[in-house]
Amino acid sequence: MGTGKTSVGRRLASQLRMRYVDTDDIIERDSGRRITDIFEEDGEPAFRDLESEAVCKASELYNHVISTGGGVVLRETNMEALKQSGIIFCLTATPEEIYRRVRHQTHRPLLQTPDALAKIRSMLEERHSYYAEADYMVRTTRRPFREIIGYIKHIYTKNTRGPKR
Repeated sequence: MGTGKTSVGRRLASQLRMRYVDTDDIIERDSGRRITDIFEEDGEPAFRDLESEAVCKASELYNHVISTGGGVVLRETNMEALKQSGIIFCLTATPEEIYRRVRHQTHRPLLQTPDALAKIRSMLEERHSYYAEADYMVRTTRRPFREIIGYIKHIYTKNTRGPKR
């Protein structure tokens, strides 16, 4: 969260002449509910089940840039499905930068806590080994979008001969 997945993903998809999809949008569309409501009413485990279903659907799409929530990595089956579809880029940022980007957003259920920065640090630490499973790590702190997108485009075109899912 707060690493630039949506902003980078949309711009990247446009530049690569691909479509963009966010697994959170799939979850909300299919469930008819907002992510925050799912967390509040059903809890995180139920959300993770819906997230896995959304990943499965997204990974079957052709010629798409797929953006996922940061917790997707917590289930190995999610990563397996995504790796079969294409290249996985993990966007990273410092905890302080993530906090700066998301501190005023109220739709982040995992950050509805008195010390959101500590929660961000804790989540990044807990998920570090999972994030390291991505094909490429891309630092977004203090980097302009054009540089981030240029780097990802370079890697993508170097590793593919045509559109991937």
